[in-house]
Amino acid sequence: MQAQAYPVTEDTARTLVLGLGNTLLQDEGVGVHVIETLVRLAPDTPRVDYVDGGTLSFTLAGPIGEADGLIVVDTAQLDAAPGTVRVFEGADMDDFVGNGRKTSVHEVSLRDLLAISSLEGRLPARRALVGIQPGVMDWGNAPSPAVAAAIPRACRAVQGLLERWKP
Repeated sequence: MQAQAYPVTEDTARTLVLGLGNTLLQDEGVGVHVIETLVRLAPDTPRVDYVDGGTLSFTLAGPIGEADGLIVVDTAQLDAAPGTVRVFEGADMDDFVGNGRKTSVHEVSLRDLLAISSLEGRLPARRALVGIQPGVMDWGNAPSPAVAAAIPRACRAVQGLLERWKP
């Protein structure tokens, strides 16, 4: 019996919103804090999976490859003031992540996970990185004031992408 291919429709398309970071290192945990805020704001968003990706692991390659859309929220070295939020979409995300400008304390890199998905032919066609410039990367479980103030802006950026990406 052959597997039957089902078209991606408004009823089946899924977007993975992946928050990354170590919540024990102040601003490094901002991606996780954004996911927590988004879940509180809209816990039952249809066809959207909010995932706390922590400090990344190869186990995330599966969910990334299964998604039709991918939004990653993480700290990023933007050479800007702490709390600056920038969105990199599609090829811009690939370029930003591929050039290694994202400083990381993760066990694997986002670049590694995207490469796995690409090699498997399962890289989500729609993908974006919502990057937030960190200020303080020291022990502590709360972001610095500048980065905490950026969380609502990052949430709006994610919500804007989700709205624009609706099938």
